[in-house]
Amino acid sequence: QVQLAESGGGLVQAGGSLRLSCVSSGVTSSNFAMGWFRQAPGKERDFVASISGSGGSEYYADSVKDRFTISRDNAKNTVYLQMNSLKPEDTAVYYCNAVRSIVAGKTTPSDYWGQGTQVTVSS
Repeated sequence: QVQLAESGGGLVQAGGSLRLSCVSSGVTSSNFAMGWFRQAPGKERDFVASISGSGGSEYYADSVKDRFTISRDNAKNTVYLQMNSLKPEDTAVYYCNAVRSIVAGKTTPSDYWGQGTQVTVSS
């Protein structure tokens, strides 16, 4: 059974940085593309970033491009999201996902989600 556990969220001032981590178990990490999604109060869950199983390809939502960086360490079954230059509009619960597919740059999530980690950016 696939299990995902996020950590690293918190409260930060605008312009600050955070690094989120997602540890997976029950899967061979390199076999899965992984992604980060986020959900703000009253809004749908949106794509943030994804990375191929090998780590050779990365994809980002336009809203986070050049500020966020996704990476992975398959030896540790861990995916990271480095978030720099944070803005109040980045406030959300961030979820890790073992994505179903990445086709033509579009990331489709699977049903495998972590519990989420709260990121709050104050102005």
